Amino acid sequence: MILDIASVLLIGAGCVFFTAGTIGLLRFPDLRTRVHALAKADNLGLGLIVLGLIVQSDSVATALKLVVIWFLALAAAGTSAFLLARRNTGEEPAQ
Repeated sequence: MILDIASVLLIGAGCVFFTAGTIGLLRFPDLRTRVHALAKADNLGLGLIVLGLIVQSDSVATALKLVVIWFLALAAAGTSAFLLARRNTGEEPAQ
């Protein structure tokens, strides 16, 4: 019972952060602030959702897979945010 409540609270908090990131994406004026708001809120939201799912997982292997998915999403979000922000400034990538 307590694990179910913790899971619901963590997943609900993750959804709140996803919603905040989406609002930031729609409301902020330029690309850099939009990407910043979206990357930060989505990474935290995904982390909370993963924690909520880990509470409900039945094996350590499933929990580790969820953590690996979270780390891959963190790396992808950071890389894409950097590339979008850099592309917007007109800088050429180093060769």
